[in-house]
Amino acid sequence: MNSKNQWIELGFTQHPFPSGMHMCLLYTDEAERRRTIGKYLKYGILAKEKVSYFTDVMKPEEVRDWLLSLGVALPEDDGFSISVAAKTYCPDGVFVPEQMLNALKALYENAKKAGYPNVRVSGEMSWALKGIPGSERLIEYEALVNEVFITHPINAICQYDVNKFSGATILNVLKVHPMMLINSQIISNPYYIQPRDFLKEYLVAK
Repeated sequence: MNSKNQWIELGFTQHPFPSGMHMCLLYTDEAERRRTIGKYLKYGILAKEKVSYFTDVMKPEEVRDWLLSLGVALPEDDGFSISVAAKTYCPDGVFVPEQMLNALKALYENAKKAGYPNVRVSGEMSWALKGIPGSERLIEYEALVNEVFITHPINAICQYDVNKFSGATILNVLKVHPMMLINSQIISNPYYIQPRDFLKEYLVAK
């Protein structure tokens, strides 16, 4: 499948970006996290995109209340969905990167068939700290998703609380995300390594 990227606004600045953005948000402040992600989700909903949120720390109803408090009119159709992150990434109780990558492809393809102009998602990645079998493959998955977004240009923000993840994991998170969010600004990540080059070294080291 070949998909020509569109130029879209992500909600942080008026500067457009090509669809297929894989971004990480490393945060220590919950209020700042909510401000940043709130802008991102709100703009996707206003643009009538297919928007999916994968929650871990927050309950689904808390996410809805939070967005409503921001003045976001949540669509009544399938344009916006909230799911529990662990069930989304590990539907069978085991994290299998290839399974989640295929799920993202299906999400994109179904959304385009339904007429949505773009797809944006965001996930609270703390689900990977719950000891779920296969969660040790998280970084491998994060590297491979960059290749999926070439053909299925989903826009994604992966949220990492630096108070919960180890320094080594956060360093690897930086290596597999082409873009990062700092103070609600999208920055090209100087630490990023192309997926196959990263995995060649990472998998051997493991």
